[in-house]
Formats: sequence, structure tokens, C-alpha cells
Amino acid sequence: MGQYFFKLPDLGEGIVEAEVAALHVKVGDMVTEDQPLIDMMTDKATVEIPSPVDGKILSISGQLGEMIPVGTPMVVIEVEGAGNIESNIESDIESSEEEPVEKEEKPVVESVAKSVSAPIEAPTAAPTSGGIVNDSPLTSPAVRLRALEANVDLAKVPASGPAGRITHQDLDDFIASGGRISGHISETGKEKRTAIEEIPVIGIRRKIAQRMELSKRSIPHYSYVEEVDVTEVEKLRVFLNANRTEDQPKLSILPFIMMATLKGMEKFPECNSHYDPEHSLVRRFSGVHLGIASQTPNGLMVPVVSHAETRDIWDMAAEMMRVSSAARAGKAKREELSGSTVTITSLGKIGGIVTTPVINYPEVCIIGVNKIVPRPMVMNETDIQIRQMMNLSSSFDHRVVDGFVAAELIQFIKGALEQPATLFM
Repeated sequence: MGQYFFKLPDLGEGIVEAEVAALHVKVGDMVTEDQPLIDMMTDKATVEIPSPVDGKILSISGQLGEMIPVGTPMVVIEVEGAGNIESNIESDIESSEEEPVEKEEKPVVESVAKSVSAPIEAPTAAPTSGGIVNDSPLTSPAVRLRALEANVDLAKVPASGPAGRITHQDLDDFIASGGRISGHISETGKEKRTAIEEIPVIGIRRKIAQRMELSKRSIPHYSYVEEVDVTEVEKLRVFLNANRTEDQPKLSILPFIMMATLKGMEKFPECNSHYDPEHSLVRRFSGVHLGIASQTPNGLMVPVVSHAETRDIWDMAAEMMRVSSAARAGKAKREELSGSTVTITSLGKIGGIVTTPVINYPEVCIIGVNKIVPRPMVMNETDIQIRQMMNLSSSFDHRVVDGFVAAELIQFIKGALEQPATLFM
């Protein structure tokens, strides 16, 4: 049996490092060629790294959220035959011999061999009872302070660190497992909850946080809210769904809003643009690429319906469903998650009355859709009707879009939705 030394491959586009987003295997697992090993996240997309060989996982390098440079050893796999460990040693030795060194060459060879043959993950010691030094558990001052604040008796905490040292993780595990903690019973007889869960912000969640921070820090947001009577467009939607063919998707209100937004971008092109503050440049796009903010198991993503100007309402709805489903399944391609020129965001039935959506940087506007509710509306002095009402809560980059233009755009979209025949003219 041999060992295959697998390094993080070149991910293209000049990318020099990537973040560990997901681990699909663990030490001891048997894998086959092309089976997913690790997901690596770059600034552009998440890339699934497959196994190059069949074998057994001996060790894995890198923790979730860790940034790994290209070329870093990631996985050691036990394989049939010689593997590739020897060739790695020889190439490392040859490269070291080409450069002048002041020390003897033997220690260099030994250190290379040692680094290759050693497992990437050092085995952790089996948990033991807390180490005691001078009647005090062996631990750091930080852990001791946390234990004091949580009323935890450190003598009862199992230790896994060197020489029986209690680590932060040991303390977390003890609290999470419901270990007996002194002083936790209130006057009512109920146990006080004092555990604090620390959740690393990694992967797509970290990317979302960075994008939101960039948007709010650099874009002066201007919000505009208007109510829209969607009674007539809802009637049209019901009619179209009742008469659709088998190959046509079922329509929600969103494709109609997309159609109205498309026409709005054609009338107000300053809103269909990106702002580049570094070069003081606005890039207006002739094509309209609609981003549809979608909640996925991995967080908020914005799949893109590209070239909306070329699509009818059925094609618009089908493409929206396709890219949104791909995003939720984690199978969306890089080009399906980038390149939007304006974004629509909706929380559906839980859309609330008013929202203040954050602009999808570097775009200059975002159209927010709130929930539809029946409300009594005064139609004229003698006529009050129950109408289907919905608010549009939208945000604009005030550096590029003046307040008057923003209001005109939303009023145009409102008019198109209240007179839905104009969507098809």
C-alpha cells in the first residue's frame, strides 16, 4: 500500500488561496475517484474538489473557515501501489539542492521526509480527568476566568489537552453536555442557562457579512416606499395559470414584478448600472440582468436571470425558478450568481409592511417586495372596495440616483402593475 499526497489545485483566474467551506469526508473514510472531498470557497464561487484516486483517507488538513494557499497539502490517501509520496520527497530534495545552503544537506532531507511521512492532523489525546497542580486544575487564566463567570467547578471538567490541561473546548463541551454547574438553580427551582455558544462566521455567511458591510459602509442608501394595488395583476396571474400549457411554469407575482422592473430599467437607465467609486465612473448597461435575492440553506444568494430584455413572462419565470433552485441546491454556476445589474428581493408571505433592503454592491438600486394583504380602499367618494395591496420598499445609491428619479421609477413600476396590460405592450 502507498500514500497519495493531494495538494489544493490551482483554481484558475489568478486565485492564490481559498477558504475551506465544507468537508465531505473524514479520516478513515473510503473514497473513490471523483468523489467530492472538500468544498473550497473563493471570491467568485464555491468549488467542489473531487478525489483524484481511490483509497482510504489517512489525514485531512484545514479546518472549516481556514484560508488555504494553492499548493498546500490537503489530504493524504492510502492507495494501492506506490502512491506519490516518494516523488514528492525527491522533487523537494532536488529543489533544495539547486539552492545554496549553509547547513548540511542531511538534516534538510530528513526534515522533508519527516514532514511528508507525518500525518497532517496530529492525533488528539484521549480525554482524561482534569490535571491538578497544587490542588488547582491545570488550565489557562482565560479558561479559569470563563469557568468562574459560568460557576463551573474546573475539577469536574474532563481535560483533553497536554498533561491533562483543560482547554476552552473542554469547558464548552462540559457546559453543552449539561455537566453539573454550581449556583445554577434559581429561586423558582429552574436551572439558569449560562452557556454561550460561539459560532464561527465562515463560508458563505462570512462572504454575506463582508458584502453587507461593504454596501452599508460605502453606499449612501436612500429608501422609498410606495403601496401598489395588485388586484388586477393578481386576476391576470390566476387566469394565466388556469390556461397555461404543461411546459409552462406556474406564475407567482414575482415574474410580473420582474417584467415591470425590466420596463422601468429601460425607461430609467441610470438605475440599471454599477458605480465604480475608485474611478468615479458609472457603468450603464444596455442589457438588464435581474438578480433575485434568494434564501438558501447556505445563506442569502443572488441568482441572476440574465438578459431579461429577451424573455417573455413564461421564460422569465422558468429561468428564475431554474437558477433559484440551483442556488438552493448548491449547484449554481459562477456565472449564475454574478453579473446582476439590478436586484429584486422578496420575503413572500412574511414580507412585512416595510423593509429597508441593502443594495447589492456595486449596483445602485434594489427593489423590495412586501407581502400582499386585502385592505379596504376608497375608490371614489361613494365606493369603498376590498383591494389586494402590496408595498414596494426600495433602496437607491444616492450618489448616482437622485430622489426624484427613484420616486419616478417606483411610480412607473406601480403603474405597470396596476395596469398589467401595459406589461405586454
